Amino acid sequence: MSAAEGPLVVGVDSSTQSTKALVVDAATGRVVASGQAPHTVSSGAGRESDPRQWWDALCEALRQCGDAAHEAAAVSVGGQQHGLVTLDERGEPVRPALLWNDVRSAPQARRLTEELGGAKFWAERTGSVPAASFTVTKWAWLAEHEPEAVRATRALRLPHDYLTERLTGQGTTDRGDVSGTGWWASGTESYDEGILAHVGLDPALLPRVVRPGEVAGTVHSHELPFSKGTLVAPGTGDNAAAALGLGLRPGVPVMSLGTSGTVYAVSRHRPADPSGTVAGFADARGDWLPLACTLNCTLAVDRVATLLGLDRDAVEPGTAVTLLPYLDGERTPNLPNASGLLHGLRHDTTGGQLLQAAYDGAVHSLLGALDLVLDQDADSSAPLLLIGGGARGAAWQQTVRRLSGRPVQVPEAKELVALGAAAQAAGLLTGEDAAAVARRWDTAAGPVLDAVERDEETLARIAGVLSDAAPLLERPTDTH
Repeated sequence: MSAAEGPLVVGVDSSTQSTKALVVDAATGRVVASGQAPHTVSSGAGRESDPRQWWDALCEALRQCGDAAHEAAAVSVGGQQHGLVTLDERGEPVRPALLWNDVRSAPQARRLTEELGGAKFWAERTGSVPAASFTVTKWAWLAEHEPEAVRATRALRLPHDYLTERLTGQGTTDRGDVSGTGWWASGTESYDEGILAHVGLDPALLPRVVRPGEVAGTVHSHELPFSKGTLVAPGTGDNAAAALGLGLRPGVPVMSLGTSGTVYAVSRHRPADPSGTVAGFADARGDWLPLACTLNCTLAVDRVATLLGLDRDAVEPGTAVTLLPYLDGERTPNLPNASGLLHGLRHDTTGGQLLQAAYDGAVHSLLGALDLVLDQDADSSAPLLLIGGGARGAAWQQTVRRLSGRPVQVPEAKELVALGAAAQAAGLLTGEDAAAVARRWDTAAGPVLDAVERDEETLARIAGVLSDAAPLLERPTDTH
């Protein structure tokens, strides 16, 4: 390892499937060491993980980083959003965490929306209309189905909060992640006492919201290879961390292709979409991050490829078949009870065409929300930034180009969530805005793929099938 030009910082990405850690030179953005360890998610009706796995994975990822982690002066954690972590009086999990893609709380989401003034009330109050992904709906589900777990709970945390608290010994969160709970008022940037009272949640159970650029604490755990006094940044949710990692300026559109798919852009205007398509999240800096999310993206398409016995890039053009890959229910469009749907199958339909139809169905959902995400800050000439695990896949790239009609830029930097967390940690040391740190690191640099003519025919066909099949997609299915 060559000598670093500046102090070293650690950025963490604790995602659905694994935890990654990067040791980064704060002066240049060069990654000097990295590590990764997996964790498991339950299958079946729910999606749950034991939070202690995340800590064990973080310890292992940092161990893989070697001496570089010990030299780090600051650390920050980016984590999967929305997850409900319930802790007892000893700080141990009461039960496994309910993850973002656990949609069992769909009935509670509908009920909460109706009970508290409807979609317009929620959009104006919290910036978002509750969906089954949101933490407040999971708390309502837990209160209804596992009241003994609620009675045992002495602290509520989000996934990144849990890891930050184990680092510092203090219960903290940040505005970016807390804005996805459904109990944080975006207008006043404070916990909403009315909503908390309605769902029976004592605000004393919630973490302190640390401001951007504020120190959350110092590392107090002896299990990790950090020096005494290592600073801990506020951390944030994964999408807000990726926005930091790209150094996003307002109005530049992003499409992230991971287990879930997202489209978002930084905005200076507080969003409030009563349709519920756009979540009015805060970013990690002081601006806003209007975002639309789908539950089914790379994992769903890869599953279709596996069922067909094909490589994920073995797509074939020229299909009139439509495949809506809603294997985990769906959030955009809001169809939590849906399953996958195939329409238009013929004798001459090939496996490659079916696979292309899965890509088309997944991208159609994201593009349908992109125009709603972009506001008056939008830069119509800016390429669509394509990030996430699928961004380097040829089939993903070509499908996004064909269905969006926009130029597409694929940043060369990998692990943008961890890089964003590292930029946040670096900002603590230098006093810089974290996005400015990432721009100095030139993290968004990468090839630009020219725009191609937008495939209006395919978009219209998918929209037609989706509309016609709505009653079927809204019908609950037996998941056992």
